Amino acid sequence: MRTIGQHREAVQALVQPALPGGHGAESASASVETVSVVDLAVASGGGRGYRVLAAAVAAPTPLPAFDNSQMDGFAVRAADAGSTLRVVAPIPAGLVPPPLEPDTAAPIMTGARIPDGADAVFPVESTPAGSFPAALDADVVPVPDDLVAGTFVRVTGSDLRAGGAIARAGQPVTPAVLGALAGAGVASVDVFRRPRVLVVSTGSELLDDDAAAGDLRAGAAIGDANGVALSAALAEVGVETRRVRVADDVDRFADALDRAVGDWADVVLTTGGISAGAYEVVRQALEPRGLQVTPVAMQPGGPQALGSVTVADRTVPVVAFPGNPVSALVSFEVFLRPVLARAAGLPGARPSDDLPSADAATSPAGKHQVRRGTIVDGRVQFVGGPSSHLLWHYAEATHLVHVPVGTSQVDPGDVLTVWSIR
Repeated sequence: MRTIGQHREAVQALVQPALPGGHGAESASASVETVSVVDLAVASGGGRGYRVLAAAVAAPTPLPAFDNSQMDGFAVRAADAGSTLRVVAPIPAGLVPPPLEPDTAAPIMTGARIPDGADAVFPVESTPAGSFPAALDADVVPVPDDLVAGTFVRVTGSDLRAGGAIARAGQPVTPAVLGALAGAGVASVDVFRRPRVLVVSTGSELLDDDAAAGDLRAGAAIGDANGVALSAALAEVGVETRRVRVADDVDRFADALDRAVGDWADVVLTTGGISAGAYEVVRQALEPRGLQVTPVAMQPGGPQALGSVTVADRTVPVVAFPGNPVSALVSFEVFLRPVLARAAGLPGARPSDDLPSADAATSPAGKHQVRRGTIVDGRVQFVGGPSSHLLWHYAEATHLVHVPVGTSQVDPGDVLTVWSIR
């Protein structure tokens, strides 16, 4: 039986090369898209991670592209410090100003280009007028005695020289990177397309999305909680998904998988069908194609499987989770989310902390138990029990609570590691 760490490493080794930019079977050019900087900005945010650059971007101009004023004030020659100068026409941002005449001071706005002949700016607050627009009506202005060249001037190239790399290949296109690209006049960049994961839910009991559920108490059917929840979890880390629901029939499962994978999916994620029961279609259909069932010392989520599997005449990484919904979500957080989050330029690890427990609990000593909880007054309170069907309790939780291998009893005050999942 594998440890959590061993299985996490196995999932990463299997999945990472198959992702865009992971140097897998797909050619590099096929995984790259040219996207406008504006479109990237509009599509960013919403918890979907970042697009990742496929090639370095060089600055076509220095940043800033010209000397400009750091604040509202007066552009002057530093050699005129201590003098009183005649005030000339103001310099707004966005215009190329005429050269500064000798013995003059030009009112200048923040971001405006420094005129030829000027080498310093002093703030309007240091003048008798104290502010614009009153200073614009003055005929003369005194220059501070201590003014030196370069004061309040943003020098050309002080942020980045021309030809320097605004961003590197493999770097996430964060808001700051997008701002630097736009500021340098870069209109579009090459980015890797988002990863594609086919989410396959197994079970003859699953309702189709368009089926009228009605009152489920009278029948034996349930909604596809796993497919919906995992698709949402994948979207949070920038993954495109498609969903398939397949009955507990080996031939139908294999046929549906071949048709759905096609040349679209980078990774296949299945739920259910990997235990030792009579209708374990994932194991029965895919073990002959390369799937390896590898139990992990974890509760919930002990049954696990993965492998490079022949699907639709090509080899595709398959990661298989248990069918109970809490098991599937916990498995995603522990094993698959870290590698996908890193591919989206996000931290691979959830924010974590070590906090005292407010409650008592039991745990199988031979397994790493992952409970659900919330934090109240700096202490961990368990939400619901350890059972893998308690999806509503999972939805109420804000943290995953880790009870390590070797611990059979948790007492109030015992310190546990928690991951924030909100």
